[in-house]
Amino acid sequence: MTTPFPFTAVVGQDDLRLALLLNAVSPAVGGVLVRGEKGTAKSTAVRALSALLPAVAVVPGCRFSCDPAAPDPACPDGPHEPGGGADRPARMVELPVGASEDRLVGALDIERALAEGVKAFEPGLLADAHRGILYVDEVNLLHDHLVDLLLDAAAMGASYVEREGVSVRHAARFLLVGTMNPEEGELRPQLLDRFGLTVEVAASREPEQRVEVVRRRLAYDDDPDGFAARWAEEEAAVRQRIVAARRLLPGVRLGDGALRQIAATCAAFEVDGMRADIVMARTATALAAWAGRTDVLAEDVRQAALLALPHRRRRNPFDAPGLDEDKLDDTLEQYAGDDDGGDDPDPDGPGGGGGGGPRPDDGPQGGGDTAARPEAGEGGEPQASGAREQAAAPAAEPFRTRALSVPGIGEGAAGRRSRARTEHGRTTGARRPRGTLTKLHLAATVQAAAPHQRARGRSGPGLVIRRDDLRQATREGREGNLVLFVVDASGSMAARQRMGAVKGAVLSLLLDAYQRRDKVGLVTFRGAAAEVALPPTSSVDAAAARLGSLPTGGRTPLAAGLLRAHEVLRVERLRDPARRALVVVVTDGRATGGREPVAQAGRAARLFAADGVASVVVDCESGPVRLGLAGQLAGELGGTAVTLDGLRADSIAGLVRDVQGTQRTSGRAA
Repeated sequence: MTTPFPFTAVVGQDDLRLALLLNAVSPAVGGVLVRGEKGTAKSTAVRALSALLPAVAVVPGCRFSCDPAAPDPACPDGPHEPGGGADRPARMVELPVGASEDRLVGALDIERALAEGVKAFEPGLLADAHRGILYVDEVNLLHDHLVDLLLDAAAMGASYVEREGVSVRHAARFLLVGTMNPEEGELRPQLLDRFGLTVEVAASREPEQRVEVVRRRLAYDDDPDGFAARWAEEEAAVRQRIVAARRLLPGVRLGDGALRQIAATCAAFEVDGMRADIVMARTATALAAWAGRTDVLAEDVRQAALLALPHRRRRNPFDAPGLDEDKLDDTLEQYAGDDDGGDDPDPDGPGGGGGGGPRPDDGPQGGGDTAARPEAGEGGEPQASGAREQAAAPAAEPFRTRALSVPGIGEGAAGRRSRARTEHGRTTGARRPRGTLTKLHLAATVQAAAPHQRARGRSGPGLVIRRDDLRQATREGREGNLVLFVVDASGSMAARQRMGAVKGAVLSLLLDAYQRRDKVGLVTFRGAAAEVALPPTSSVDAAAARLGSLPTGGRTPLAAGLLRAHEVLRVERLRDPARRALVVVVTDGRATGGREPVAQAGRAARLFAADGVASVVVDCESGPVRLGLAGQLAGELGGTAVTLDGLRADSIAGLVRDVQGTQRTSGRAA
């Protein structure tokens, strides 16, 4: 077994190490989410933590790690008599991103059930992680069905398995630690809130510290055992300090004054629910115990807020995490006082729920310092040589959009947009397996084998099963799609001062794509050509950032934008053939520049219809006289058109039906 890198040898990353140690002192804090760029020792620090945890007393032979002092009366391996435990090291169980549901929660032991006729339960990773650490690297890439199971277990402290004739419940209390790179996409809000603390990590910009990181890493790679031995004394000291803090923790006093500061801080930063207050209280108590004190001080409350609140105050995935520390200090000072409380503070003061700190922006802000170039007059088309570029306009406030989906049934990556055949979801039937059997349909398998038992000479309790009897379960769920935005940034849009509304609409669709676990891409066209502003990615906030700085002006090369989008889809199909695309064209339908621009745009649009690509045109045309060009473009694409106002959730109840009906009609015509 490889010797882990010592926890105390990690250079810098003070917040990360403190958050992990606080959870080691008090697992009730609720775990840690570590966010940061690649190569910042996230995984190294987490894996090193398990070596510092005190040994765990367990019932010998129990697969569910029952505590001998208080065994679980419902343990599947029970009942256990109190006493007679044995110590073992604390476990750190890693949950792979691509793990199956059976591997996580456990399942019926199919081999024994079929061969011996015995109903036996095979525990999963949740059972292994009980009273230890459950570590998920790249937790933001975890499939939704696994996220749901983690949420249930984290909320109840137990895992319930009801499937294939098995009904099992076992304790599953674990320290949940996740690491992620925000560039690869964000977490679902429900799972984000389940992490007690969060820390942002980044590589140091100090040359001396970077030199020390390299020096220690090279020394560890050359001789892991020798390097660990040199840090053994520091590791032992931290281990003893954790044990001492755990013993002190029950005696730590959280006074009314500290509780008022906690409540006021959560109210001032407008966090949802009460979980933040509870986590802050537990964190402040653990901080006091770690410092060897029996009273919680204001400095503990302040540090607890910095660790427990940043990920809870975000209103959408495009809000930057973090807290206004000046506002935090003002709130703590306003509610400072003795435990007797004194006079009630002014509820409308700085610590109140509507505090004057920064609120999430309505949307990504454009670069206000962008130098303005000469621009065309509002009434006419810009000239190629003299067209002037407008500075980036800020996006209007985002809104909730109705769901757009791709027609038919796909087989792409798990998500929440379009119907798909998936490994997880509701079972819709059974079929003979093609290749390796992955999801056994037990009832169908038994039904296929039952008529042949006498002919096969069955004599024992088990069934005689042959390969031809096996049946694969077919399941239907939802998939994530590639949502490719093709945005008109030309002068015909900017002259009417509508880019703010257009950006707000695209931002709203980006929020929807984030919630539905889609990949997104962004193609823009203006002037003489189109460009891929963002190649397809899972980082929706990266698309929002590019959208926010998008300048406008120039001619309208609609055909170039469509052709560039078609090329992006062609390349993406080679990389990820199972992921279906939904193209969202945001334009007023005008086309200028070059020879026969309207005819060229029509020919480019028909390429999408020929490939059967689902599409929606968001019609940005305004004014009393409408030319209906966006609707004509939608017809060429084989899709449907919707106005900016009609994109709102309460305005387009039939949009998905229209998209699917148009696509089916287009398919029959082709």
